[in-house]
Amino acid sequence: MRTTFSTLALATALTVAAATNTIEAQGAPVSNPTKSGRVQANGIDYYYELHGSGEPLLLLHGGLGSMDMFRSSLLPALAKTRQVIAVDLQGHGRTTLGDRPIDLVDIGNDLAIVLDKLGFKQVDVAGYSFGGGAGLRLAIQHPALVRRLAVISAPFAQNGFFPEMLPQQAAVSSAIAEQMKETPMYKSYVAVAPNPKDFPRLLDRMGELMRRPVDWSEDVKKLSMPVMLVFGDADMIRPEHIVQFYQLLGGGLKDAGWQREHMSRARLAILPDVTHYDMFLSPALAPTILPFLDGKSGSKTWAEQVKE
Repeated sequence: MRTTFSTLALATALTVAAATNTIEAQGAPVSNPTKSGRVQANGIDYYYELHGSGEPLLLLHGGLGSMDMFRSSLLPALAKTRQVIAVDLQGHGRTTLGDRPIDLVDIGNDLAIVLDKLGFKQVDVAGYSFGGGAGLRLAIQHPALVRRLAVISAPFAQNGFFPEMLPQQAAVSSAIAEQMKETPMYKSYVAVAPNPKDFPRLLDRMGELMRRPVDWSEDVKKLSMPVMLVFGDADMIRPEHIVQFYQLLGGGLKDAGWQREHMSRARLAILPDVTHYDMFLSPALAPTILPFLDGKSGSKTWAEQVKE
């Protein structure tokens, strides 16, 4: 039973709650919110927290996790220079599941409402896995709200996953709920969920989401804001898909030129020694995405270096 659950959890990019708890136990810095609350959007009661100060950055977590997965690593690093808007997505963490299916298109629209009610006219967005898909849909459906977008370990189509992952994702349902009751994932869910008994329903909704075929390639082509893609070198997303994603954004189509004159606005980062399941804990993640989100480049042209 435990082996079955472990395989399903890994294959569907579920939160490594035990790893986060270990970091907290080791005394890693934890960011405390400056404000928290709830916002209603299309029948879902979204929980949010604000951390730090600076330009606003919407931070979105992975599937069957919550903002807590960032609390002891990525969140404190980002909140040093940014006002981080952390949101628990539909059915996750402290946000209600509601009666509708979990659909990233719907969540994209929900996030636009949440940002509007919180008074944000434009934000940068960083989303991991399930949250990467939500951030991508927000940018597609409400481009004026998104200044820059970082998509972390998330595909633009279902076929982006390695083929062996798809049947394991399809197997996620309430049928495995009983097996999960002794896991850190289940315990962390019931500790904060507004309706802990909804856990089996959440598994059903997430299974339905992952069984639903999607392909947003045409939408990706139309994105006008700068987009950064971040993956691990041992991610669950196929390398061919990563390259295709980058090319759809206008990157990787030709040489950048000596003066970077042909360089696209899209960026691609492959973090070494990183899997899909520990990406959100990588100490390299914050310094990788922050310069991009800040509109900065750490590289100089050849001519600029010669002048020095």
